[in-house]
Amino acid sequence: MDANFLERIQIDPDVLLGKPVIKGTRISVSFLLNALTTMSVEELLKAYPFLTKEDVTAALYYAANIVDKPAKEKEKEGIDREILAQ
Repeated sequence: MDANFLERIQIDPDVLLGKPVIKGTRISVSFLLNALTTMSVEELLKAYPFLTKEDVTAALYYAANIVDKPAKEKEKEGIDREILAQ
């Protein structure tokens, strides 16, 4: 993962139960991804002016890298089970 994007994502057990968020906010990567299913990036940035286009790009990049992890690695981390349990 590109280090510049990685710096924008924070995982802290004390923030949103450890969900990945945009650093310095309580806006989760999953929230941004869900919002982008009904809003354009421009609409999202207008609704949340403290976010930047780079924050949105970082969330997309982070999510893409999670999806691209080999199945064995995801299974080890329990990622697929967590998603299916929702």
